[in-house]
Amino acid sequence: MLKGKAPLLIAVILAALAAVMVHSVMSKKEAEVRKGWNLTPIVVAAMDIEEGQTITMDMMSRHMIPEQFVTSSVIKPESANYVDGQKVLVPIQKGDMLLWSQFETSKAAERLSTIIQKKGRALTIDASGSKAVGGWLRPNDHIDIIGSFADPNTNEQMAVTLMQNVMILATGKITGTTNINMVSSSDRNYSNVTLLLLPEEAEILSLAAQLGDLTFTLRNPEDIDVQEERGRATMQTLLTGERIKALQKQRTASIQVIRGTDQQKQGLGAE
Repeated sequence: MLKGKAPLLIAVILAALAAVMVHSVMSKKEAEVRKGWNLTPIVVAAMDIEEGQTITMDMMSRHMIPEQFVTSSVIKPESANYVDGQKVLVPIQKGDMLLWSQFETSKAAERLSTIIQKKGRALTIDASGSKAVGGWLRPNDHIDIIGSFADPNTNEQMAVTLMQNVMILATGKITGTTNINMVSSSDRNYSNVTLLLLPEEAEILSLAAQLGDLTFTLRNPEDIDVQEERGRATMQTLLTGERIKALQKQRTASIQVIRGTDQQKQGLGAE
């Protein structure tokens, strides 16, 4: 009897396993199909808007659509304030999703003066290529400024750190408050930076830019220390190498050891 039922039992088990596998495959396929269909909020027109009309917050409403249809050109609720008060370039019907391309750029409405701290002054300096850390400078970054000049007495070339921990207000036309989505890709490139300075610092830097070359070095955002005593690099510094050796020891102690310690900590954490 048992032998006669064995094939039937095996068939039942195989059928059950097949059902489990089919269910697993179907569930996986269903998950893949559903992926990207999670709903996310966007901004749509709450009413018909005519071309050239200025849009306000009450003309906009929130709507949920599948996230796979949301691209960088679609305006999201957290960015709605950027188009508040902007004129639309095309007619928009009620329920249409709002796109950045439908509005005039907000650059004209942006005012650099509003982000300059009181008693501070904004000064724009040419900055391109290697002088601007290869184009890695961004608004709100902090930099040191190195000036390279010819000594008026000996005509010897020298370099000195003129200013430390200077904040960048803008790179080209981009500030820390600029909405990048409303700036064309060509306008994101820059050949100058605008710095936040004291009035006398602006005078010094303006003169320095005429007398020699200026180069910027980028700081870690948490590094705000200012070195009170510092030397200057001259041809003698390069030829003798004594100052370079002393600085190498200082660099090893203050930078490389810290990096090594962090790496050791990360290694211990991984274990």
